[in-house]
Amino acid sequence: MINKIIKESDLICIASIGKPKGLNGEFFINSFCFPQENIQKYNIFYMENNVASYFQMDYIKQQNSKFVAKFKGINNKDEIKIHTNTKLFIVKDLLPSLSSKEIYWHELKGMTVINKKNEILGKVSEIKNFSADKAGDILIIKPSLDSIDKNLRNIPFSSKFKINKVNKEIFVDWDKDW
Repeated sequence: MINKIIKESDLICIASIGKPKGLNGEFFINSFCFPQENIQKYNIFYMENNVASYFQMDYIKQQNSKFVAKFKGINNKDEIKIHTNTKLFIVKDLLPSLSSKEIYWHELKGMTVINKKNEILGKVSEIKNFSADKAGDILIIKPSLDSIDKNLRNIPFSSKFKINKVNKEIFVDWDKDW
């Protein structure tokens, strides 16, 4: 049993509950991990909206290109069906450590975005994934008190960005008028 009090800021969404499969409480799980198979490394999940303090997985297994899961204690279709489309979170501390040159997407949120003219464009408020449409990932930049203007910006993520993790800054080749 987990006795630690978990704050929302300690959690990261890595999956959602899909439709039920069969009658014994199994469900399809939509993995947001990269690679998707990494979802199988976790067994304690927290549901959005504090439906319960946590759920322990009985198993997560891959079936063809999909993943099927079952929570301990949920043993029929009706019990899991009410949770369809619910987001699943893990404690961020469970994520693998990265090299100094790597960063998790959630770490980009709140970073200040600065262009080549040293103009502050705002702060990253969220990241949208459009990879299925070949558009890639888009940083949503909201203006901050220090911003050059009050414009909301959508900037495609590029590996050419310079990211300063210590100062929480992202340097981009993006004109303020684009």
